[in-house]
Amino acid sequence: MTKPAAPDEQGTSTRPYLIRALLDWCTDNGFTPYIAVYVTAGVQVPMEYVKNNEIVLNVGFEATSGLSLGNEFIEFKARFGGVSREIVVPMDHVVAIYARENGQGMAFPVPTESSATASEASPAPTEPARGGLRLATPAGGDDETAAPPEPAAAADELPADRPPEPPTPAPGGRPSLKRVK
Repeated sequence: MTKPAAPDEQGTSTRPYLIRALLDWCTDNGFTPYIAVYVTAGVQVPMEYVKNNEIVLNVGFEATSGLSLGNEFIEFKARFGGVSREIVVPMDHVVAIYARENGQGMAFPVPTESSATASEASPAPTEPARGGLRLATPAGGDDETAAPPEPAAAADELPADRPPEPPTPAPGGRPSLKRVK
């Protein structure tokens, strides 16, 4: 009898699983899920809404059409200024997912040059699929002074008095989590 091969010690990325779980949590609780995306050449978003290589997208079911969260890509259609656009985001470019209403969610590391290049060369598969932690800035960061990016998807439909979005981690910094009771 042969011994089964040892699984890859690294395994697959936990990011897509956590993003799907937090999206489900937002949906189950009636919250609006937003994702912050680090934009490079391999990310298909409306570039006119990108600021400092980042865009924040509303990925709620009301703001998207054909939402697909695979292990490699998030794909959907959304309206920007009344025009339907096809959005394709490599999973490793999602730097945060959180609920608009209360800021609870999770931050992820910004992709490195090697992972950004690798995801730009990969084709976009379509896999159907479908989460609270509060975002905190990297060590030494200041939550109150950070200027959060404005969400791009369904911007025309957002109320003017909505609460501010939590800050996303600075590129190269390591995100930290803060326990909220």
